[in-house]
Amino acid sequence: MITVTTHISESLARQNPEALTCDGLEEALVGWCFRATKPEVAVYDYYKCIDIFMERDGMTCEEAIEYLHYNVIGAWVGENTPVFKVDCEGMD
Repeated sequence: MITVTTHISESLARQNPEALTCDGLEEALVGWCFRATKPEVAVYDYYKCIDIFMERDGMTCEEAIEYLHYNVIGAWVGENTPVFKVDCEGMD
């Protein structure tokens, strides 16, 4: 059976075989995006990443946010680096 994550990964690989993904955050992979004049990249759900760090690694919310920003989002490795979306639905 093909999972949603597998489907997303395969679809992204067809668009950009050089696209990078984040090890251990597969459940937070929600798609890929087009960018003007840049290659397509993986898109991760920001809040799902935080949840993964909290549940899997036992981090507090603050620790998970700091880890995500410093070690994942801040790890720019070129134009194929993933992006992280924040869902603003329901935010005031």
